[in-house]
Amino acid sequence: MTLEEKYNQFEERNKLAEMGGGKERIERQHNAGRKTSRERIEDLLDKNTFVEMDKFVTHRATDFGIDKNKILGDGVVAGYGKIDGRLVYVFAQDFTVFGGTLSRANADKIVKIMDLALKMGAPVIGLNDSGGARIQEGVESLAGYADIFYRNTIASGVVPQISAILGPCAGGAVYSPAITDFIMMVKNTSYMFVTGPDVIKTVTHEEVTKEDLGGALTHNSKSGVAHFVAEDDEQAMMMLRELLSFLPSNNMEDPPLKPCTDDIHREDEKLQTIVPDDPNKPYDMKDIINTVVDEHNFFEVMPYYAQNLIIGFARFGGRPVGIVANQPASLAGVLDINSSIKGARFVRFCDAFNIPLVTFVDVPGFLPGTAQEFGGIIKHGAKLLYAFAEATVPKITLITRKAYGGAYDVMSSKHIGADINLAYPTAEIAVMGPEGAVNIIFRDKLSDKDKKQAVEEYKKTFASPYKAAALGYIDEIIYPKQTRYKIIQSLEMTQNKAKSNPPKKHGNIPL
Repeated sequence: MTLEEKYNQFEERNKLAEMGGGKERIERQHNAGRKTSRERIEDLLDKNTFVEMDKFVTHRATDFGIDKNKILGDGVVAGYGKIDGRLVYVFAQDFTVFGGTLSRANADKIVKIMDLALKMGAPVIGLNDSGGARIQEGVESLAGYADIFYRNTIASGVVPQISAILGPCAGGAVYSPAITDFIMMVKNTSYMFVTGPDVIKTVTHEEVTKEDLGGALTHNSKSGVAHFVAEDDEQAMMMLRELLSFLPSNNMEDPPLKPCTDDIHREDEKLQTIVPDDPNKPYDMKDIINTVVDEHNFFEVMPYYAQNLIIGFARFGGRPVGIVANQPASLAGVLDINSSIKGARFVRFCDAFNIPLVTFVDVPGFLPGTAQEFGGIIKHGAKLLYAFAEATVPKITLITRKAYGGAYDVMSSKHIGADINLAYPTAEIAVMGPEGAVNIIFRDKLSDKDKKQAVEEYKKTFASPYKAAALGYIDEIIYPKQTRYKIIQSLEMTQNKAKSNPPKKHGNIPL
């Protein structure tokens, strides 16, 4: 064989591998409104940075005549590249090859990428578009899944792991994403379920569509399984790029600083009147957050789920932070089961990756009712408490209005380790609201007139930030318009914070 022939053979194999399941299947993928694995990688990574590994791998199965059908790459494209000039590892399942199903060879490619990511300390992004285990391979395929799950678990809290669901993912194909830090889904084209509609119909006789059972909106609003929803594959990749801009490459690094062109002394007069006079009147906490963060850019996480708690990323003075905030515009900002779980996982993620926590508090308490108590609000509320108390990153807390009862403690109070606790003059820090407190203290012994006076007395004494400030539980009472600069000062002051919890294998968070 001449040199030229060798090069020609190489070129031909390259082209074959890049065609995946062939022209017809690629067209079918496009007609379904989905991009191919290679197109997605191109959208996700910086131009010309993708280095593919294991391009010529094929499956090793022999049953059911599958050995007569071998496709180079075997249904997953894997390698590394850069996002904003920073190293990331990526694997993308190729639905045009065996429906993106997982084979032993296919799993080995993903495992190789994950092992490298752990060694080099760089994020892993999985672009999932898979029909699950390759049935023709039986237990070998299942073993491949378990190898991936194990690595997801070991890498958790060491390097960021992000999953995009870009097609129908069922069975084993959903458990790996579930262990990763963030899940992105796409409207109308992506699904996640452990068992599909047909199995459900057979077993429980329930009739449900794919979309209702496991579509993007179901998992973003009802189940809380997913964190983001995009209009299409391209937008999904752009959102992943933005998400990564807030995160460090691994748990030994600080999140990336960006040059800040937004005046750190910026004061906004509208903040002075955002919190209403009437303590029962709602307002939108996002109005405060969007006003005070750099460039008014708040990257919200799980915006459609448990909307009484807001979580997301932003920057102050170029420094990335994780924001946790009660939302008085939804359920009066109470804490309930879903919001506690949503907040707890986010706080633990930020703590694992050295991202400071800024907490905005306006919380009247925990949601009462049998549904909450029977659902285990005690256990679930304790998750958020545990997460804040365990976190050793800089913690800055601002009380805008209500901070009542146990919910005051839970929302990153001074007592569970917050470094700086600020309050607006409108803050009310008390065991409970004035009316409820007076009813309990005086137990119906007062006339209506005396009761009114007692409520006013209670308000003066307790429904203000001054009692807490007198005890040193609030470090500073500030004008709302000073919020931006005060938070930036606090973050600068705490940037070299060194705190570690006692050595242990790991704590036992109430699950």
